[in-house]
Amino acid sequence: MSDTSDVTTAARTPPWRYAIGMLGTSIPINLVRGSVILYYVDILGLDVRAYGIVMTVYAVIDAIDNPVLGYLSDRTRTRFGRRRPWLVVAGPLLAASMIALFSVPSGLDGVGLVLWFAVFAILCEAFDSMLNANYGALLPELFPVEKKRAVANGLRQGFQLVALVLSLAVTPLLTTSVFGTEQTTDGFRTTAALYGVLACAVILFMTLGIRENPRYATHERPALWSGILAILRNPLFWKVGLVGACYAIAMGLVLSGVQLYVRYSLGLRVENALYLQAVVILVSAAGLAVWTRVVARRGALWTWRVAYAVLAVSFAGLFFANSLVTAMIAGAVVGIGWSGMLATNDLIVARVLDSDAATHGEHREGLFLSAFGFFGRLNGVLIGLALTSLGVFFGYNSGADPGDDPGLAFRMYLCVYPFVLTTIGAVASRFVSVPAPPADHAVAAGGDGSDGDAAGGGSDGAGPDPADQEPAR
Repeated sequence: MSDTSDVTTAARTPPWRYAIGMLGTSIPINLVRGSVILYYVDILGLDVRAYGIVMTVYAVIDAIDNPVLGYLSDRTRTRFGRRRPWLVVAGPLLAASMIALFSVPSGLDGVGLVLWFAVFAILCEAFDSMLNANYGALLPELFPVEKKRAVANGLRQGFQLVALVLSLAVTPLLTTSVFGTEQTTDGFRTTAALYGVLACAVILFMTLGIRENPRYATHERPALWSGILAILRNPLFWKVGLVGACYAIAMGLVLSGVQLYVRYSLGLRVENALYLQAVVILVSAAGLAVWTRVVARRGALWTWRVAYAVLAVSFAGLFFANSLVTAMIAGAVVGIGWSGMLATNDLIVARVLDSDAATHGEHREGLFLSAFGFFGRLNGVLIGLALTSLGVFFGYNSGADPGDDPGLAFRMYLCVYPFVLTTIGAVASRFVSVPAPPADHAVAAGGDGSDGDAAGGGSDGAGPDPADQEPAR
């Protein structure tokens, strides 16, 4: 079947129906990433060194289970498709693990607290990997033309920002004022249960409304070791993976540390994180439409490079902020750069998946995304190391032992470390080039453009930058 047939097949799934799934996939894991340090380290007193060890152990486990999960997904053959059965299973399991993570039994401390944290943090990340490897693999399959893909990705990143409003901005208010207090954990348990139910409902709604392309489930099922070796030999995998990791780790630091930045660096109550996070998220949401339009005119690669540079510069303002107002102004600049990365980073990854399928004749998006997940898992390790460094350099070990200057400690954690990482990523992105999706070439050559704006993109589109279509180096 031709690439133009893929364009027609994609019309069966409305972009919004696929995109809304991001709301369900994002709520649980962002609650974990945004509140777990506050919950375990600052309130329950888990030592930062124990936190760092758990994250390192997880990285080892995850390096093993991620490729296996992706491989099993690629080989799945059912009348419901390859990805949908996994989505139905992974959603409830992730929600249950998240609820357990924030439901530590009263009085549990010491080794028992470390083990509880380790077990359920690892389960959350494992089920999140299962969920997102399958969800992410559907983006290039359902929307093979980049302009339509950019629309779907822009919508799903918008839903992710809605999830962030809930899981990050609204959470401090729910956990400290509505369902609990600043120094208790009861509010976290109730909030996690509410978010878990919402996430499951959205994931099931999305999964039942999408239609996978049968052409992608080839008769030959991808092999594990040959597939892994092919991925490891692909230079694009290393270039895009490492450069993307700089962005992912930087934002992981920001999301995990913002509540403690507000508490210690700004000297305010944790619930004020609502206003700082809301500004960042709202600006990001508004920026998505602008960046998506830039993608349509200049191409994903050019836009990705520009957004990376904007994000790197934005962290300087947060370091010097000394009040909620100045932090919100600086946060708005962060939101501009972040929205550009949200609009483009997954499009760059999708191009790598397209290139691999075109080269090898196999659609192994699940395995490929799971391999990319290895770089994402560096996120947990380096966040753990970054947190541990606060104890080494600033004396912050936990909420009970915050050291002499926890305010400076979290300025480093939230501003300096992300600035260094994104600066490295912005420079390195200039040396990355990825081919345009094959379906784009088919449509440009006069193929079936009946899929609405998939092929057209509007009369004002100038088309991708020619440099954006270079062959992979």
